[in-house]
Amino acid sequence: MIVSQNQSAATVSRSIRTIFVSDVHLGCMHSRAEEFLEFLNSHHPESLYLVGDLIDGWKLRKKWRWPHIYNEIFDRVEELSRKGTEVFYTPGNHDNFLRDFGKRFGFVSLSDEFVHLTADGRRFLIIHGDQFDKFETGAQWLSVLASFAYDMLLTVNTLFNRLMRRQGQTKFALSSAVKSQVKHLMRFISDYEQKLADHARLKRCEGIICGHIHAPNILDIGGINYCNTGDWVEHCSALIEYSDGELEIVFFDQEIEPVQKPVPQARSERIRQEPFVDAEVPGLISRFWKKCHPLKLIRR
Repeated sequence: MIVSQNQSAATVSRSIRTIFVSDVHLGCMHSRAEEFLEFLNSHHPESLYLVGDLIDGWKLRKKWRWPHIYNEIFDRVEELSRKGTEVFYTPGNHDNFLRDFGKRFGFVSLSDEFVHLTADGRRFLIIHGDQFDKFETGAQWLSVLASFAYDMLLTVNTLFNRLMRRQGQTKFALSSAVKSQVKHLMRFISDYEQKLADHARLKRCEGIICGHIHAPNILDIGGINYCNTGDWVEHCSALIEYSDGELEIVFFDQEIEPVQKPVPQARSERIRQEPFVDAEVPGLISRFWKKCHPLKLIRR
């Protein structure tokens, strides 16, 4: 069941216009692929944005792991496209091999950045966000080390939760708890969020939607709406846009305590709207995953 922390009767009655998901990390042993597939099967949005790290090329280079459910996920994405959903993909650091494929890739529009126009007329920049990670851009070995440490933490968390279940206790998000307590991590996240908000402002957008740091959140940063979709490794979260333009984070598994949605601040005067140019969103062409089969590239 897909639930939202603050879901009201009015929210339920609205249709979902757009879905934004990131950091599924297919290829990683901790990827919640079954939950993600169930989530995709539950909705048929007008647009689907895959905001990076859908595929974990780092893990697949080290050890090829591709269960059948991964193909089911791609089949579902293709099915959505056939039924009218526009699919957009902005690669991340774990699937950056896709950045070599230009702007047209099967039935998916591919770009480092997209501009999405919400139903209520706001411009949102869509980007994975690794470009603003100082460790990823300046010292990638530290980023790889941090990824290894994160995987170890998730493994410990899985074993811990198995023990908790045997004792009749609820799940506990160990890695989230560590993030919330380590001051250096909190400072990094805060700096990351500010950089993304500044980038959106430079692009004349009123908001930004990203992933990368596995921290689902909606914030107002100096009049810029910062939205992080979260991940499908730990939080099983997505950002959705309703038919009236409102954005909200939803969680698949409510047993893990979700982030507290902040009280919205008064929105600053809206940036003057420029004519929307869809040159950043190239047209779709048919048959993406099965004909191109780009996954073979990461086995080199």
